[in-house]
Amino acid sequence: MNVKATLSPEDIARACADAMWKEDDASKGLGMELVEIKPGQAMMAMTVQPHMVNGQRICHGGYIFTLADSAFAFACNSRNDRAVAAQGNITFIRPGKLGDRLVATAREISRSGRSGIYDVRVTAGDSVIAEFRGHSRVIPGTWLPDTDIKA
Repeated sequence: MNVKATLSPEDIARACADAMWKEDDASKGLGMELVEIKPGQAMMAMTVQPHMVNGQRICHGGYIFTLADSAFAFACNSRNDRAVAAQGNITFIRPGKLGDRLVATAREISRSGRSGIYDVRVTAGDSVIAEFRGHSRVIPGTWLPDTDIKA
């Protein structure tokens, strides 16, 4: 059976996310949840816990960055290329608060050769908490056994 012929781009994105999630102790350890995955897109969520608030009693920016970075990682690894962050920056707009369910929605802006650009919006309900932009770089290897499978 030709695996390539049986998998849609959405199936490939899901299979890559499943393989990646199995090894992602950081995201799991922070209580993140992979809400949605599509080719070039990912949505992740995390609830702000007491150990995540800083001296201002708001969510520490590092946790917000980590959530955005994880969504970025799943988006840029959704086409069966292994990719890592080359650069990322974040603008904090509003504070996340204890108990907030933060949702990071990543989308591919550009993908050319080994480089990609992804934007991630982090929200709590209707409020935008932060905007993140990440640049990815494809490295050797794939997530799925048949290295010819690409979304």
